[in-house]
Amino acid sequence: MENNVFGVRAADQFHVGLVVDDIASAADELSTLWGYEWCEELSGRSHVVLPDGGTELELRSVYSVTTPRIELVRSIPGTLWQPADSGVHHLGYWSDDVAADSAALARCGHPCEAMGVRRDGTAHWAFHHGPGGPRIELVTRALQPVLERIWAKGREPS
Repeated sequence: MENNVFGVRAADQFHVGLVVDDIASAADELSTLWGYEWCEELSGRSHVVLPDGGTELELRSVYSVTTPRIELVRSIPGTLWQPADSGVHHLGYWSDDVAADSAALARCGHPCEAMGVRRDGTAHWAFHHGPGGPRIELVTRALQPVLERIWAKGREPS
């Protein structure tokens, strides 16, 4: 049954995001407790549009190779990337049109807190937070094959 207001569906969910102060320590704990295995850490500067304007942030994260997939994100003081009381910071969904899906979420009462944009201005991810529940991260489906290669190898492709 197709009853949602935009193009993202429940089946598009691909990870649960946890924001942590120490990625290595959190990964070790999840490995010890549940047997998770991890890719190499991903990091880089990203242009991020926040409600009060654009900025550059150093984003660092690691995805589990093991499913269900977990993303550990390093906390950044003074931003939305802070550890959540419940542990779950966000649910990540693939999107075929991040800008359009982001606008639809905002119209439904889930304002955009941050949007990653490429140099050409194209949105490639966005974080939204509504009145209840964890944040929602929309990620361009164009990144799916890249991340699937990383997950399959357990490290960044050569």
